[in-house]
Amino acid sequence: MQQVNHRLDPAPSRWSYRMQRLMLTPLYRNLLRVGLPFAIAFGSVSLYMSDDQRRDSVVQTVVDLREQFQTRPEFMVNLMAIDGASSSVAEDIREVLQLDFPISSFDLELEEVLAQIRDLPPVQEASVRIRSGGILQVDVVERSPAVVWRTMQGLEVLDGTGAVIAPATSREAYAVLPLIAGEGADRHVGEALDLVRAAGPLGARMRGLVRVGDRRWDVVLDREQRILLPEDGPVQALERVIAMGQVHEMLERDLSVMDMRLSQRPTIRMNPAAVEQWREMQTTHAGIARQ
Repeated sequence: MQQVNHRLDPAPSRWSYRMQRLMLTPLYRNLLRVGLPFAIAFGSVSLYMSDDQRRDSVVQTVVDLREQFQTRPEFMVNLMAIDGASSSVAEDIREVLQLDFPISSFDLELEEVLAQIRDLPPVQEASVRIRSGGILQVDVVERSPAVVWRTMQGLEVLDGTGAVIAPATSREAYAVLPLIAGEGADRHVGEALDLVRAAGPLGARMRGLVRVGDRRWDVVLDREQRILLPEDGPVQALERVIAMGQVHEMLERDLSVMDMRLSQRPTIRMNPAAVEQWREMQTTHAGIARQ
């Protein structure tokens, strides 16, 4: 009997071929390498966290670890140092911040702290940082008082930009500062200070400046005298009045108003008593002339 020799077919089977082709696709390989482990891990964690007691225990553990880290000594702020501020402003800063030391630096919102300090009227500029040793360092630049502004509500101290620093308890408390009044005067403090400098030769005779109609200034002197300045070029007009006063002693005369609103035609207004006296003199001179 003749024996038949069967040769093995090297070609893979249909299912083996398909499986090999599937394993060569990037999507399937990534799914087995990443997706399957992720699904197993996610399912295990979800199953473990499905129990309320275990979930609360994990959350509490995380909270405790975070608190232990944040309250380490190197992260604690123990006190606050304020430089550049007067005692009253420093007290206002401590009052508005209301920080309870020691406090973790992680619980300090420095931007919010800085905004609260800058909102204080006497503060022009400020900076905040945490320095070594657990100190909250606050550097302050205070506004410099420039004028006292009289309003219907009382007296207020302004800086050179017109920003309100604080209420003034009395005029005597800020006697060295010039006095301004009138609606809109706070928006023109720079111009008012220029007029005050130009009025230097008037010395103690100057009582203050009044903003009229939010357009122009009146210079108020003693003896109830006023200098009415124009809307444009008030400093030059005031300097002209002072020059005339030095040459002709205009401001020493018995007049009530020096009107400079029309620069080409200055006008003076005499006091009623001086007008009456002038009329009597005119009548006397006229009688003498008729004789």
